[in-house]
Amino acid sequence: MARGPDGKGGGAGFSLADQLLNTDSLHDLAHEYAVLDGFDADRFHTKALAGMAERTFLDRLDYVADCIDEQLAADFPTKADQLEAAMPARLNPSLKDDDFGRFIHSIPGILAVRHGLQQHRERSLDLLYAATQRFSMEFYIRPFLNRWPQETLTRLRNWAVDDNYHVRRLVSEGTRPKLPWAKNIDLDPHVPLELLDMVHADGTRFVTRSVANHLNDIWKIDPVAAYERLETWRDVGRQDAKELGWMTRHALRSAVKAGAPEALALLGYNAHPSLKLAGFGLAAERFERGVPLQFEATLQADVDLPVVIDYIVHFVKANGQTAPKTFKLKNAEIKAGTPLTVKKVHKLKWDATTFRIFPGVHRIQMQVNGMLLGDLKFDLVD
Repeated sequence: MARGPDGKGGGAGFSLADQLLNTDSLHDLAHEYAVLDGFDADRFHTKALAGMAERTFLDRLDYVADCIDEQLAADFPTKADQLEAAMPARLNPSLKDDDFGRFIHSIPGILAVRHGLQQHRERSLDLLYAATQRFSMEFYIRPFLNRWPQETLTRLRNWAVDDNYHVRRLVSEGTRPKLPWAKNIDLDPHVPLELLDMVHADGTRFVTRSVANHLNDIWKIDPVAAYERLETWRDVGRQDAKELGWMTRHALRSAVKAGAPEALALLGYNAHPSLKLAGFGLAAERFERGVPLQFEATLQADVDLPVVIDYIVHFVKANGQTAPKTFKLKNAEIKAGTPLTVKKVHKLKWDATTFRIFPGVHRIQMQVNGMLLGDLKFDLVD
């Protein structure tokens, strides 16, 4: 998910919280828990729905967990049995990707942390194992890594070879040092690398994407460790070469945006290319709200040269200062003596919830194989 824990994004009026937690989804959840003796599905649905307004997305999940919890047993082992009994069927094990599950099925993880973390470690981890096959428990394994690091790591080593790919993915995703939305973990970020060694050769893209994202996190902390891991995996040859190539590109995407020469070299690009910017121009010097930014650039080289082409816009911030933001343009090959022209129409979303645009004088640069070329100014007018 690319949106934040307030559950908003996608333009004015859109609410991820309303899309995922609403009368229909809560009705489905009520129906699932109705299999438990004494569980009043109507009472749950009415109370849960009444508490949705004014709560953020993650707060809504906690509140839904409250509404379920009040009808479950007080002792945790019995509660855990009830939570497992109410679980829907496992996610389709024949799929390879994009089978994330539904947020309503995060409830067992919330209650495992709330009631089982301190006194019922093993039963809680069993519950997370079952639950993650319905919806990823990446948020909820992290408190156990903080409270019981060695015991939880032992579980994760076992799960790394599990038959279910959702379980294997949790090994990587749950230990990411910079997992979006999630609470921090105290674990040294180098420790889970041994787990990535176990799952990097997975045949399921849902797992390998997580491994690549995990290494992207690692690069932001220790670039050398990320490079060394990718080189080691290439040398041992356990993963399909094409898939490892995709993983390497995905893992180093932040490094490439930053123009890191080591990452570019690992991907087969010359980090100090002999090329020139033969032309660089904007469609206008002034762009009004609603008008996209348009530019064109022409590159030349004396030898055939594979290139990764990005562009950097230095956006004006609320305080009048500027901050750079890098955007991917394309990967290509410049043929010796033949100019390569690239064009871009960049839609400017002035009112996006995650990034606000302010009027003022902006700058744009090309970045080719990490090298900055050109520097143009333009006005954004509200």
